[in-house]
Amino acid sequence: MDLVKSVFPERKIKLVIAYDGTEYHGWQIQPGFRTVQSVLCEAATALLRCPTRVAGASRTDAGVHAMGQVGLIKTTNPILAEHLGLGINEFLPRDVAVLSAKEVGPGFDLVGDVTRKAYRYTIYTGRFRPVRRIRFCWHYLSRLNVEAMQAAAQAFVGSRDFRSFAAALEPGENTVRTVSRFDVTPGGDEDPDTIVVDVEGDGFLHHMVRILVGTLVDVGRGHWRPEEMNDILAARDRQAAGHLAPAGGLSLEWIRYKGQV
Repeated sequence: MDLVKSVFPERKIKLVIAYDGTEYHGWQIQPGFRTVQSVLCEAATALLRCPTRVAGASRTDAGVHAMGQVGLIKTTNPILAEHLGLGINEFLPRDVAVLSAKEVGPGFDLVGDVTRKAYRYTIYTGRFRPVRRIRFCWHYLSRLNVEAMQAAAQAFVGSRDFRSFAAALEPGENTVRTVSRFDVTPGGDEDPDTIVVDVEGDGFLHHMVRILVGTLVDVGRGHWRPEEMNDILAARDRQAAGHLAPAGGLSLEWIRYKGQV
């Protein structure tokens, strides 16, 4: 391996990763816990036969899923990027998969080059537990006013101070984020019990999406009126917003970078 390192330059391989986060203590490596990042690092190390770190573009909480997490490997191994992705999959558990792998330039910044992220939250309001998809939704046993939820969601579109929707903050952390899309959509005639919440923005605070969803559910059940969302934003106080929605309904759908549409 030392010979390989001396002959081949270091390369950056960008991975798009999907996972069912139910059995994991979030994305980031944590001593004593099984995390998505830890199993990816183990798989990459097994394939490349040397200690290999898989960095992540976004941290997801325990129980949160992803269809478009982005990871990065630095390696001197000459294996083709596509083959590297397929090879890592051979060493991964069934609930994690590398969907694509491609080489990127040396200037690629996994975190700094991010321009937008999108999350999807799924709520199921039917009477009976949706066994086939219970790991991927919030089973909320009550009808919700979707029109009121959609009206409330529009208060969060644009550049706003989301301090009221952050579970934890670093000292001096900037709490202004720009949300470019926030849609609440019923499943339609074929799936009247499902509500899908899609939110897209330039970045999100800790637990921000889940607190936003919890607040919208409070609107949907009649606890708040849509026009009260501006008051919650202005309060800049976590206690002013709604409760934290369960992790299982949330999925990181995609991450966009500079130069991507």
